[in-house]
Amino acid sequence: MGPGDRLARPLYTAAERQRRDASPWTLVQGVLAPVQFLIFLVSLVLVLRALATGQGQLAAEASVVVKTLALYAIMITGSIWEKAVFGRWLFAPAFYWEDVVSMLVLALHTAYLAALATGTLGERALLILALAAYATYVVNAGQFLLKLRAARLQGAGPRQPHFAEALS
Repeated sequence: MGPGDRLARPLYTAAERQRRDASPWTLVQGVLAPVQFLIFLVSLVLVLRALATGQGQLAAEASVVVKTLALYAIMITGSIWEKAVFGRWLFAPAFYWEDVVSMLVLALHTAYLAALATGTLGERALLILALAAYATYVVNAGQFLLKLRAARLQGAGPRQPHFAEALS
């Protein structure tokens, strides 16, 4: 019996799925995630432009602040959603690793705000910190997209796919 033969724990139990579907925070997350991603794309262009040309530093800095505020909004509402669905504010088993990486994303974005407010980094270093925060955000967004796909596969039929199958 190999790893593909054992039954994987479903992403949601029937009760969790019902709570997820009934929670208004599910819709909030569904709206905030693409909004945050659009903010990220605009900000990424502004940050890369400022790094490449030396122009638009203020616009790039402001865009990272807006992206960080959107991140805070999705993190706060996401923890409320997790509490409503799983009974925990964070680190529910189904989203443990996503939450771990989210903490790194949050730490890097917060470090950016602190460096901006205190002037401890130069303009270029500040933008590089923003890119580091954005790189971790892309990894985290990918994690959540994989979980969304796994949840859709789980809801598609009676058989619960193994997580490795959800990735293919």
